Amino acid sequence: MKKFLINGGKPLTGTITVSGAKNSAVALIPAAILCDEPTTIYNVPNISDKNALIDILQTLNVEVKDTNCLKINAQKLKNRLINQELSTKLRASYYFMGALLGKKGEVKIAFPGGCNFGERKIDLHLKGFECLGAHVVLDNGIYHIKAKELKGANIYLDFASVGATINIMLAAVKAEGITKINNAAKEPEIVNVASFLNNMGAKISGAGTSTITIEGVKTLTQAIIEVIPDRIEAGTYLILGALIGKDLIIENIIEQHLTPLISKMQEIGINFERTEKGFKLTAKKNYKPINIKTLPYPGFPTDLAQPMTTLLTQCNGTSLIDETIYANRMGHIAALNQMNANIKIKGQTAIICGKTKLKPCNVKASDLRAGAALVLAALTAKGQSTIENIEYVLRGYSNIIEKLQNVGADIKIIETD
Repeated sequence: MKKFLINGGKPLTGTITVSGAKNSAVALIPAAILCDEPTTIYNVPNISDKNALIDILQTLNVEVKDTNCLKINAQKLKNRLINQELSTKLRASYYFMGALLGKKGEVKIAFPGGCNFGERKIDLHLKGFECLGAHVVLDNGIYHIKAKELKGANIYLDFASVGATINIMLAAVKAEGITKINNAAKEPEIVNVASFLNNMGAKISGAGTSTITIEGVKTLTQAIIEVIPDRIEAGTYLILGALIGKDLIIENIIEQHLTPLISKMQEIGINFERTEKGFKLTAKKNYKPINIKTLPYPGFPTDLAQPMTTLLTQCNGTSLIDETIYANRMGHIAALNQMNANIKIKGQTAIICGKTKLKPCNVKASDLRAGAALVLAALTAKGQSTIENIEYVLRGYSNIIEKLQNVGADIKIIETD
């Protein structure tokens, strides 16, 4: 079993460079198989989800070269079952549904895995595939999705789902005619995927708005793309700077992707000093409490609510976080309370009473962003903490140990029985 061993309470100084976005990379990699020629993806984060997707590609007989970039050649692709062992390693395995359906007109895949923070159905994905002309059968945990011919359709999403928006987009790029996705999600990662497909020769317009239009094409040619900077990783490290930074620089940031977080941090009383490539932060002693409501982009991201909880324990007064996206995203609360936080849960709202002095403790991560919240807390608390279930964190934070060590953090991975 792997754990983080952290000796916290030390100010962090130096520069952290944000890696490519996890939520883009995990969609761009499956999208690459739609291309009829080789593709290249730059700035792919070094995370375990990338390795899990490469395992799936290799199962499909796709040629992959993972060096300073990811080169993918699907010209010899074989449409094989993506079994439970492969699919349950990550939630984003479901993007092979849309990609293989669009490429081959058929896919067999086990139900996807990923973090457990409430019911995460894929009904909207399947509804979209059916609108395009596919037939969906679920048998013993295996989805068999098949279409004699995919045809463009007018699709309305009941909820602006990122996954469904991207998956339908993948399935529709080679469908005959025009597809419209109404009430589409607007996240920057969707724009990144649409740009990749358009670089191949797809005809997609409206990505980043609530209506995406896809005009089907017959072939997709050689293309390259660069993964955008990870706004959630950037946000996590900005929060860290507010907690224990001492001229801590976070660079490779697209500021407009982080507007809700930056606004809320300024409301708390954090001063951002802009640098050429990002922000410089130094922790302060007196922060104001605030209220946060998670919303789809461009609202406050649910993925940053958990790391933000750690910061709110250091604010003088009562703060609220109202979680509106997922039903069970409070798995970090009990662990933070073990570390002397004072947090209560009422329905889907976390009530954080501060300021409390965080204490070192042995805790467990319940999911990816919960794990990030605990890492921030352990780095803030003076003394030695251990965090279990770190596989969650390694799924989404590229080279986290090296990045933190480089700015003075005392953190390492240890092996235990």
